[in-house]
Amino acid sequence: MPKLRILIADDHEIVRRGLRALLENHPNWEVCGEAIDGWQSVKMTGELKPDVVALDIGMPNLNGLDAARQILRNEPRQKILFLTMHESEQSARAALDVGARGLLLKTDAARDLVNAVVALQNGSTFFSPQISRTLGSALRGSHRPHNRDALTRRERQVVQLLAEGKSTKEVASLLDLSVKTAETHRSNIMGKLGLHSVSELVMYAVRNNIVQAFNPDDPNLNPKPDRQSSEAEQAGVPQPD
Repeated sequence: MPKLRILIADDHEIVRRGLRALLENHPNWEVCGEAIDGWQSVKMTGELKPDVVALDIGMPNLNGLDAARQILRNEPRQKILFLTMHESEQSARAALDVGARGLLLKTDAARDLVNAVVALQNGSTFFSPQISRTLGSALRGSHRPHNRDALTRRERQVVQLLAEGKSTKEVASLLDLSVKTAETHRSNIMGKLGLHSVSELVMYAVRNNIVQAFNPDDPNLNPKPDRQSSEAEQAGVPQPD
């Protein structure tokens, strides 16, 4: 079975070392490269074709959000896990609107990095618990309660595929629809639910169990770590000043 290949992108060497140590402790994963800024992230993703890109939002020359836009323009199915020092709602929404499938606080990396990569590997999403709470509270405060039953069966299928990162064209192909019909479904869904962005659609799908967000507290998904893993977690990922 081929190893899962992961590209790390962060401008701080000490952070890259910590992330590499945590990831390479997994027997079926390998870090295929390290990028130090956004431009290099785009270039190396195109060259190395990693399965997952762990991408810092706050990088020099080209920030992580703009790097992700270019990466996804070149390869729409690329799985991107954003890492950030900030738990602001604005950063979280921006990351999701770009098309990332996960957002992890660096302060949670020692505990949740492996869980986040597993979630993306399995086609799910991952948000640090604090980010999930921030986004959930914002949406609850901004919109009326959403009724899942207000959607038709077809619309729920479209919601699931969009929340899983599929493009409208891919949704049309998978559901044997025309692109125009898929676009109409998407527009109707956003109007029915009072949503305005992809990030809101993803959170709606997670909260209504249309897609499943990875739960880091599930004991079945967190086997007891070996000694080397425990040492890595205790050490944590060093944070730059």
